[in-house]
Amino acid sequence: MQAALEDFFRALRSADVRISPAEAIDAHRTVGVVGFEDRELFKDALCATLAKTKDEVERFDRIFDTFFAREALGTRPPPPPEGDGGGESDPLSGLPPEAAQSELARMLLEGDPAGLAQAMEAAAERAGVAEIRLSTQKSRLTRRLLDEMGLAEIEKIIANARRLDHGAGAERLDAARKGLVAQAQAYVERQHELHAAESGRNLREELLARKALNAEGGIDPVDQAMMQALVKKMAKRLADRYSRRKHTRWKGHLDVRRTLRRSMSYGGMPFDIVFKTRKVDKPSIVAICDVSKSVAAAAQFLLTFLYSLNEVVDRLEAFAFSGRMISVNEVLDEHKVETAILEVLKQIGFQQTDYGKSLEDFCEQHLDQLDRHTTVIFLGDARSNYADPRLDLLATIQKRSRAVIWLNPEPESYWGQGDSVMHRYERFCHVAKPCNTLAQLERIIEDVLRTYIPH
Repeated sequence: MQAALEDFFRALRSADVRISPAEAIDAHRTVGVVGFEDRELFKDALCATLAKTKDEVERFDRIFDTFFAREALGTRPPPPPEGDGGGESDPLSGLPPEAAQSELARMLLEGDPAGLAQAMEAAAERAGVAEIRLSTQKSRLTRRLLDEMGLAEIEKIIANARRLDHGAGAERLDAARKGLVAQAQAYVERQHELHAAESGRNLREELLARKALNAEGGIDPVDQAMMQALVKKMAKRLADRYSRRKHTRWKGHLDVRRTLRRSMSYGGMPFDIVFKTRKVDKPSIVAICDVSKSVAAAAQFLLTFLYSLNEVVDRLEAFAFSGRMISVNEVLDEHKVETAILEVLKQIGFQQTDYGKSLEDFCEQHLDQLDRHTTVIFLGDARSNYADPRLDLLATIQKRSRAVIWLNPEPESYWGQGDSVMHRYERFCHVAKPCNTLAQLERIIEDVLRTYIPH
């Protein structure tokens, strides 16, 4: 059972259930106490030991039910040859003599579910079925599993029986062989679900993280939904990393003044020692997004990302523009981020992009949102249709804020070409980077958080 538990832990880790070596040891000890007889008690004890969050409990339940599923194998043996009268005849009657030497043939024709299950699991271990990682491996591993069980011997017996004109016996064994093949396929499919389905999803997420947000033809609706989920997962990962409280007690430099003050009630004896701590402020972010057609998808993902960081962001103000600029906080509060961009486009969409006018709107109406603790994040391609870019207003924003970060969905080689004024805006930015994939977006947002929240 120890080997089975280790395989179970590996399946849980493949499903993003974190299990440390110490937790694995605790699980073994728990199983030693509760035993295996009561399935529900066994499951609940392992879940209490290994799953630490609601999401992990849900994944644990799914993996447990799949891993410990034991389907009956061979419970309905093929009918005996006609003329036996239903007596206690040998199930191998009507087959060549070598069939009597095959343990697998006997289990198949007798319908021995326990024996077949044990034989299949032992053969699967020898065949390395648990190492499956790709769906393309299913056929090969199924055949390897069947070969380890002795299928080739069964096929030879069937061929010899037909050659010797033992047609009825050959058909009974062939029917049992087909059932075994189907059961082996189901077993390998279950192992794929346990060990490879999550890795396949991770591979898909890696590809989507590198997908261009302004790809020609837009983003497929299926990919759009998966990318939204991926953005939230990335944001949660960063939030978990930067929202952890730092344990400062009994660490750092001794605060002599506060220690002596607290010691007055103890006659000067330093029973209550105080250490110096550093207060770390959460970042305050103002996001200004171009929602014109070429940039709208990137703006949607940026806003989703930022709004999912509510645990580590002190304040978030969001603005959107194409021709004129508006605050979109109320829109985002009333609608899901996934659909908020459509609502914004109803108000200001389909206008000629004018960065200068948008900066003018912001400075006239919202400049008081900025202070020396505010990071301003611009998202846009800086293509202003040859209108006045109002560099003076961007300079004002730079002076009033802690940092100005510009994320441009276009490659850096495009900056300054045509009506792009990115090369002119760049000198007023603390950071100006191409940002056309979710992976790039995650790295840049993490840089912003790292600036404020050291770890």
